[in-house]
Amino acid sequence: MSSQQSADPGGKERVPLLAILGVSARIGMTSFGGSTAAFLYRDLVEKRRWLDEDGFLTALTLSQVLPGANPVNLSIYVGSQLRGAAGAAAAAIGMVGPPFVIILILGLLYSRFGGTPIAHAILGGLAAVGVGMTISIGAKLVPKIMQLVPALIAVTIFVTVGVLHWPMIPVVLVLTPASIAWHWFAKKRGGK
Repeated sequence: MSSQQSADPGGKERVPLLAILGVSARIGMTSFGGSTAAFLYRDLVEKRRWLDEDGFLTALTLSQVLPGANPVNLSIYVGSQLRGAAGAAAAAIGMVGPPFVIILILGLLYSRFGGTPIAHAILGGLAAVGVGMTISIGAKLVPKIMQLVPALIAVTIFVTVGVLHWPMIPVVLVLTPASIAWHWFAKKRGGK
């Protein structure tokens, strides 16, 4: 048993709330934008094995559908899966609290030094890291999610909402049941 987990009466290992808070705070302070999901994937799936790939994909999908900031939604979902409401609260506090303080400090520094060439170089480097991490998680997950029907659903959403500018809510209301039905049929057919 790892030092990060303790046994629960049901025989299942429980992740300590402080571990959830610590991981969320560290990721919240060291990543931004799309790279947050990549850092969470690396930490939660690859390093700590708190979630498997299917669990992470479920969390990622729900975090993108629900209103609010995707990284916060993702951390709340993961925290709730690991420790219920207390885990969700710890994950949300960790993801939002420390970064909020850092943003206030950086905002003050940017107001004084934002026009300097070094500030622009630093921000450009951070943006490149975010893009690289997003591409990294995409490359790792593409084999898992690249199937014909989900790809067609994704393309349909992109074309109808992004190109034709149809309202998102009706498109999602039509395609969500189709996506759920396909997933149910695929699991039933695969015997999983």
